[in-house]
Amino acid sequence: MELMKLEIVTPLGVIFDDEIKQVTIPGKEGEFGVLAGHAALVSLLDAGIMVIETANGDILDVAVDGGYVKVEEEKTLCVVDGAVALNAKDSDIATAIAEAKELLSKAGESSMAMASAMSKLDNIKKR
Repeated sequence: MELMKLEIVTPLGVIFDDEIKQVTIPGKEGEFGVLAGHAALVSLLDAGIMVIETANGDILDVAVDGGYVKVEEEKTLCVVDGAVALNAKDSDIATAIAEAKELLSKAGESSMAMASAMSKLDNIKKR
């Protein structure tokens, strides 16, 4: 599978910058997936969970509270207000999920988006 670069930037700096296989993004108009070679687009982000498949096949989940995404054929750039990695190898998952729930609840987005994000958080907890 072809790889693309994903960069996630918060006001505190770059929190993710690596080659990935694919990413699922919580767009304002609904979730959408991005693979290498995707058509160029710019979209607003909704509060929710980004699901990243790394180059080696690992799955990373990142809670974001809104922002925007710029997709190009070779690179995807997400500029977000806040983000919490939910299953990074060096983090305590229970603490990360609590932080993510707080981040998402402060975003005050639509109830449908929040229900989806909270459901994903509960599923991550069960893994």
